[in-house]
Amino acid sequence: MTSPPKPARRWLALTVLLLPVLLTSMDISILYLATPAIAADLAPSASELLWILDAYGFLLAGLLILMGNLGDRIGRRRLLLAGAVVFGVASLLAAYAPTPPALIAARALMGVGGATLMPSTLSLIRNMFDDPAERTRAIGLWTACFAGGSALGPVVGGLLLESFAWGSVFLINVPVVVLLLVVARPLLPEYRHAQPERLDLGSVALSFAAILPLVWAVKTAAEERAVTVPVSLAAAAGAAAATAFAVRQRRLRTPLVEVRLFANRRFTGAVVAGALAMFSLVGLMLYNSQYLQLVLGRSPLVAALWLLPVLAVVAVTAATAPLVAARLGPAAVFGASAGLAAIGMLVVGGTPVHDGLLRMIVGSVLVGAGISPLMTLATDVVVAAVDPERSGSASALSETANELGAATGIAVLGSIGVAVYRSSIMDAMPTDVPAGAADAVAANLGTAVEVADRLPPGVAEPLLALARQAFVDGLGAAALTGAAILALLAVVTPVLFSRGPAASAVRGRPER
Repeated sequence: MTSPPKPARRWLALTVLLLPVLLTSMDISILYLATPAIAADLAPSASELLWILDAYGFLLAGLLILMGNLGDRIGRRRLLLAGAVVFGVASLLAAYAPTPPALIAARALMGVGGATLMPSTLSLIRNMFDDPAERTRAIGLWTACFAGGSALGPVVGGLLLESFAWGSVFLINVPVVVLLLVVARPLLPEYRHAQPERLDLGSVALSFAAILPLVWAVKTAAEERAVTVPVSLAAAAGAAAATAFAVRQRRLRTPLVEVRLFANRRFTGAVVAGALAMFSLVGLMLYNSQYLQLVLGRSPLVAALWLLPVLAVVAVTAATAPLVAARLGPAAVFGASAGLAAIGMLVVGGTPVHDGLLRMIVGSVLVGAGISPLMTLATDVVVAAVDPERSGSASALSETANELGAATGIAVLGSIGVAVYRSSIMDAMPTDVPAGAADAVAANLGTAVEVADRLPPGVAEPLLALARQAFVDGLGAAALTGAAILALLAVVTPVLFSRGPAASAVRGRPER
C-alpha cells in the first residue's frame, strides 16, 4: 500500500477530492429551481417529476456498497476516474433529454457514476490522513462540501437559469469533470487492498435484492398514500433479502459490509443520524426553492441569492463541529444539533403564503446549522471504525445510508406535500376552471402557474391564490413530519453515544 503523502501534498490532494463531492451532492438538489422550467418544457406527470428528482439518489444509494468494495480491490483513484467519465457523459445526456423518460434514464446513469465517486473520496481521505485530529478536520471540510453542495445546488441552479435553459444545470458538471480528470492522477495517490479477495457475487446480488424493493416500496407507498399488496410484498422481499445478506456477511472472511460494526452503539447511531439528517435537509431544500419562486414570485437568481445564508451556515458549522465536539463531547453535539434542526423545521412549517420570506430563510438557516455538524461527526465515527484497507466499504455504507436518506426524503416529504396539495386544491377547485385545466392544476404548483397564465384574469387570480395556499399547506405538513423525525433523533443519538463504547477499527477478522 502507498504511504500517506506529505502534509502539504495531503491538503492539496484533499482540494482535488472535494470537486467530485461538490458535484455529486449538488446534483441531489440542483434541479429544485429548475423544476418549473422542466415542467413547462417536458410536461412530466407528478410521478415523473418526482422520479426526475430522485432517480439519481436512488441509483446512487443502490450502488454505493458495491462500488466501495470495488474500489478497495481495483484501486480508489482508478474507480474515481472511471466514475467521473460516466458522470460527465450522463450529464450531457441529461442536458439534452427530449422527454421525461429520457431525463429519468440520464439521471439514473448519473447515479451510477456518482456511486463510484463518493466512497472513493471518503476512503482516500481515510488513507491519506493517519492522524485522527487531521482526519477529523479533513472530514469536516468533506462534510461542508457534501452538505454545502446540497445547499449550493439551488443557488448554482438559480444563477444558471437566470440566463440559460434548464439543461445548463447539467452542463455545468462537464468542465468540472474535465478538470478532475486532468489533476487527479498527478495529485492523488492510489490505494487498494494489499491482498484483495474475490468479490462475493452472492452478496452483491443480495444487496440489490434488499435495497431496490425497499426503495420502491417506500416511494410507491408515499406516492399512492396507501400500503397496497404490491408494496407489502416488495417490502417483505426486501427485508428477507436484507436478512439473508446480513447472515451471509457474518460468514465471510472479507464481507461486503462489516455487519459486526452495528453492535457498536456509536457506529449505529452515526449511520442513523446521517441518514435522517439528509432526509430532512434535502426534503426541506425541495420546498423552499419552489416557495421562493412559485409562491413569492422571485426570479431564479433572486431565489438563489436568498439561499446563500443557508449555504454559509452549513459550511461554517461543518468546519467548526470538531472543535465543539472536543469541548462538549459528541453526545451533546448530536443531541443539540438535531434539536436545533427540529426547531428550524417548526419555524419553516409555519411559513404563510404572504410575507413569509424571512421566516422561511431563518428556519432554513436553523436547519442547516443543526444538520451540518451532526453529519460531520457521524461521518468521522464511521470512517474511523475500520482499518484503512476496508475504508472503501465502510465509507460506502455511510454514504448509502446518507443517500437513501436524501432520496427517501424527496420521496416521502415530497409525496406528503403533493398529497396535501391535491387534497386542498381539489376540495376548493373553482367551478369555472375547465376540466382539463383542473387536472393539470391538481398535479403540482408549477403546472398550476403555467395553466393560470393561459386563463382569463378573473379565473386565473383566484386559482393561483388557491394553488399557492395548497402548496403552503403541503409545505407545513412535510416540515412538521421532518421536525418530528429530528426531535426523535435528538433524544435517541445522545443515548447511543453516551452508552456505547468508542468506535474502534475492525481488525484481524478470524478465518473461517
